[in-house]
Amino acid sequence: MTTVERVREEAAHIGAQPAAGQESGLTGDTVDLRVLKGVPGGAPEEVAYQVPMVTGMVVLDAVHYVQHNLDTDLACRWNCKAAKCGSCSAEVNGHPVLMCKTRIDELPAGPVVVHPLKTFPLIKDLVTDVSRNYEINREIPQFTPAPGDEGPWRIQQVDIDRLYEYRRCIECFLCQDVCHIMRSHHYADRFYGPRFFVRVASLEMHPKDVLNRVDQTRTDGGLGYCNITKCCTEVCPEHIHITDNAIIPLKERNADRHWDPVRFVGRFLRGERPAGDGTQQGH
Repeated sequence: MTTVERVREEAAHIGAQPAAGQESGLTGDTVDLRVLKGVPGGAPEEVAYQVPMVTGMVVLDAVHYVQHNLDTDLACRWNCKAAKCGSCSAEVNGHPVLMCKTRIDELPAGPVVVHPLKTFPLIKDLVTDVSRNYEINREIPQFTPAPGDEGPWRIQQVDIDRLYEYRRCIECFLCQDVCHIMRSHHYADRFYGPRFFVRVASLEMHPKDVLNRVDQTRTDGGLGYCNITKCCTEVCPEHIHITDNAIIPLKERNADRHWDPVRFVGRFLRGERPAGDGTQQGH
């Protein structure tokens, strides 16, 4: 017996019935699930499946039902089913979401259309190649305290609260997928993307870190491409204020460092080389 079948049997045993208004996305007593299947170089095809509806069912449940009962060849990446691993990212009805967090009874009426993330290269069906993200991650210098300053540290609570928001990121890469710089302009080779601006911000805002990553973020990271649409913030399942608390502060630091006339004169008098030459300057 599959998980879905067991849940249906338990629901029937206790007399559970879908509440009024839970018919969204149903065809009779089934979910009209449509999944884009395909492999690189082929012609992706949207395949329709009829999946029995279960109260509280999420999109990932429907996909699992298909894998177990209708199409064992359907490829899908997932892990925790608790919205904390970030593995089951997909586009449902055109919106980047976590499938394990997206309830079918909360979707608009009609078919539930599931496509892979558009921004990343396709591997198979709903599985995409996100390895570029980990290449970017390796390019960013890790946390670096001052020489000899190994702690223990005393840090103000306001700094702890600020850093905690950044650390909530589960690397689902929904923000990368929805970002128009990567999605429409295909600048993945010259643009770090929202997730990694969050990581840079978590290091830059740490009171014990002594490196300056602003130059790297401006040149290699392409920070200037971002025009503050806040689409990344809208899709974040952890509700991180990516634009307001990460991207804008990095832009402000970049402006202070490179366009503040007093700082410019100071750097000139100290004989500092122009930004982008690969050097690391202090804060």
